[in-house]
Amino acid sequence: MKKTAASKKSAAADRASTTEGAPATEKAPAAKKSAAAKKAATAKKAPAKKASAKKAAPLKRQAPAKKPAVVPKKATAAVKGVAPAKTVAPKPPRGESRTALVRRARRINRELAEVYPYAHPELDFENPFQLVVATVLSAQTTDLRVNQTTPALFAKYPTPEDLAAAVPEEVEEILRPTGFFRAKTKSVIGLSKALTEDFGGEVPGRLEDLVKLPGVGRKTAFVVLGNAFGRPGITVDTHFQRLVRRWRWTEETDPDKIEAAVGALFPKSDWTDLSHHVIWHGRRICHARKPACGACPVAPLCPAYGEGETDPEKAKKLLKYEKGGFPGQRLKPPQAYLDAGGKPAPPLGAG
Repeated sequence: MKKTAASKKSAAADRASTTEGAPATEKAPAAKKSAAAKKAATAKKAPAKKASAKKAAPLKRQAPAKKPAVVPKKATAAVKGVAPAKTVAPKPPRGESRTALVRRARRINRELAEVYPYAHPELDFENPFQLVVATVLSAQTTDLRVNQTTPALFAKYPTPEDLAAAVPEEVEEILRPTGFFRAKTKSVIGLSKALTEDFGGEVPGRLEDLVKLPGVGRKTAFVVLGNAFGRPGITVDTHFQRLVRRWRWTEETDPDKIEAAVGALFPKSDWTDLSHHVIWHGRRICHARKPACGACPVAPLCPAYGEGETDPEKAKKLLKYEKGGFPGQRLKPPQAYLDAGGKPAPPLGAG
């Protein structure tokens, strides 16, 4: 009986323990259900995030602010690596507008006018006839050499009629120092005959008439018109061509096209003085082979800065003339030139 009771008690205990463990078994499925519910909720929220992400994507594509923010940095770094200063550009201005070009070109001319206030034609002449002859003779030689030669020529042949009737061999002997004297003799005698026969011994004051004379082109014609008749003209010589291309006023190489392109940048009234300023600067500072960049008054405005010597002291040694601007080309220079410290040229045989 005791064993039976004991066994009954243990059985009851076993049942009780089984009954007490049942809630734990029931709680486990509940936990699983709650985890599944959370996953389901997360799954429901996930599409919403993806949808919002898809909606936000177009906003990123429409915002180009980030891309330009990178480009200027690279451009700035490239410029800093090349140019020592912002005021001096080592390359042609990119994207320079027409208005900016006109302003820069006119400012260069104003700066040169201050440096060369006495700029003038560097050929000696007393009348249009002497000027047209001297200009023809200046081809392939210096104005100084022409000025040293023409006094003897004009002393013997003072008028177109006199030179038209001259003996070629005698004229050749006088013009020998200028080089190409046979061809030049033919030109000056030919133009003198044309002046005598077609224009009554007077130099015409119109471009279309001047270019008909032997040895006279547009360059010579504009020298005569601008300096003998006071009519504006642009003289496109080798110095003028070189400098206007360095300054990026034009990329043309044909003299007539250069004349048209540069003329469009300035008022007509400035053309003659502009020619003197540019030519003087080309002869004194902005040389063909070794430009004196370090001594140039328009260096901050020049896209070609750095092609020559940039050290100021070394650049000064490259200047062609004393004081950087007084060549003494003329035997009888204008008074303003003399007042500024200029020196007359020596006569033929003296230097």
